[in-house]
Amino acid sequence: MALQSLDVDIARQILLGFDDYREHFRLITEGARARFETARWQDAQQASAARINLYEQKVGETAQALRARFDSSALLEVGRWPGIKREYIELINPRFDDELSETWYNSIFCTLFSHDCISDDTMFIHTTRPANRAQRLAQTRRYQPGGDLRGVLEQMLNDFAFGVPYGDLPGDLERLEAQLGAALPDWVIKDPDLTVELFTSVLYRNKGAYLVGRVYTHDEQWPLVIPLLHREGIGIQADGLITDEAEVSIIFSFTRSYFMVEVAIPAEFIGFLRRILPGKHIAELYTSIGFYKHGKSEFYRALIGHLATTDDRFIMAPGVRGMVMSVFTLPGFNTVFKVIKDRFSHAKTVNRATVIEKYRLVKSVDRVGRMADTQEFADFRFPVAKFEPDCLAELLEVAPSTVEVQGDTVLVRHCWTERRMTPLNLYVESGSEEQVLEALEDYGLAIKQLAAANIFPGDMLLKNFGVTRHGRVVFYDYDEICFLTEVNFRHIPEARYPEDELSSEPWYSVGPNDVFPEEFPRFLFADLHLRRLFAKLHGELYDADYWKGLQQAIRDGKVIDVFPYRRRLASAQ
Repeated sequence: MALQSLDVDIARQILLGFDDYREHFRLITEGARARFETARWQDAQQASAARINLYEQKVGETAQALRARFDSSALLEVGRWPGIKREYIELINPRFDDELSETWYNSIFCTLFSHDCISDDTMFIHTTRPANRAQRLAQTRRYQPGGDLRGVLEQMLNDFAFGVPYGDLPGDLERLEAQLGAALPDWVIKDPDLTVELFTSVLYRNKGAYLVGRVYTHDEQWPLVIPLLHREGIGIQADGLITDEAEVSIIFSFTRSYFMVEVAIPAEFIGFLRRILPGKHIAELYTSIGFYKHGKSEFYRALIGHLATTDDRFIMAPGVRGMVMSVFTLPGFNTVFKVIKDRFSHAKTVNRATVIEKYRLVKSVDRVGRMADTQEFADFRFPVAKFEPDCLAELLEVAPSTVEVQGDTVLVRHCWTERRMTPLNLYVESGSEEQVLEALEDYGLAIKQLAAANIFPGDMLLKNFGVTRHGRVVFYDYDEICFLTEVNFRHIPEARYPEDELSSEPWYSVGPNDVFPEEFPRFLFADLHLRRLFAKLHGELYDADYWKGLQQAIRDGKVIDVFPYRRRLASAQ
């Protein structure tokens, strides 16, 4: 076989694997509409997890097919891969998902070769796609109210009708009209050129469907999201109308599960989203619609670009040092990097394998807006000069098997990245009375919503939660998480003798999965004022029966409603 012909055949085989992955991804995504219409909420959760696992499954199958078809001496000759890359570029140039196919190629290469072989000659470290490609107009529907808001809203809802009818269309229209009128200035409402633009595909996630677009005039624009719910036995309900950029940003947050949405040209849709959410990074937007591997590629490109164009240096992240993870960050880059320590605090009973398992679990569960998404990386290489000396010294001391200096390069063999947040304990220490009250209220809500989604954080100390730029409290330390249904919640038995209560050891047996919520106040809050305040806000968390009730609801198959937006139903009624 001629060398060039072999390169073409290998490139084609890689692309065949990508087509197989995309087809299975499409089938799972297309099923979202039927799951929404038939209210199969548990199926929706299972489909979400299956779609996440699909990528690694198909990469493995493609790598296996390559090894089976091609002689290893040819396939694993790294000097051949610049030629394979050139042939692959020719194959993907006509495609509408070409940026995703570059990431797929990278995944296949990294499966076949060690990370020592990575270079821009053999892989797509930098994209070869034209920068202006995403500026083309996305597939949208446009509406011009011409002063008739009610009429155009009715047309929109009818255009996006489902197999299940609206439960109360007149009531929905009245509410949406009032909310749109309240959200926009009066002169905008009266502008004859006012236009509503909606993306042609509906976005689905958990128990909701979302119409996403924008409202604009010649001079200004606002994002627009209309959440839809399926109220079983009632019908479809338009649950609100959102034009606030901060609220729409939260709907696309890194703390949420990924949307199911059919997009013929991913880059066009991402370009559309960037127009209405200019504060969102492209990596987060790709991730939000299920292309989390490409989001990882875009994140890495942003990181190496930041390091190349700034004087930023890695420092240890602010906050209490972790017992399991060592966390460092770049002051000018809104991300933390987490590596597993070689030795854990004696208070921790987990091992390295368990920690990795817990962090990977977070990827596939419903994060209900209360857990930060993570990206797992292997063999990061950074210049030594990009580390503050005390940061590098600490990493080499606590994680020498993971962090290594090789000449003028720091090799980080394994790490996770997460969005950087203000640790909740630091936020509470420095916040005003009002900020502390709001943070504790949201902290309790975070615990409750995670629990209702069958997640028990394990270590619920304030230092393991962060506060986002929107003021939301989010859990980010996963080494002790488990499913809520695995926990045995118990009341503390009555003391047998008065001396029992004075003993430093419990007078009752404690199993490995036993949790005593009555111990939470002392465990969570050393400050008596905060302890009492939290008891007023969320005292039920100290009651084992509250947790047992949640467990029973989960066992009964109930899927909770956790809304990623403020509901305004009452205000318009």
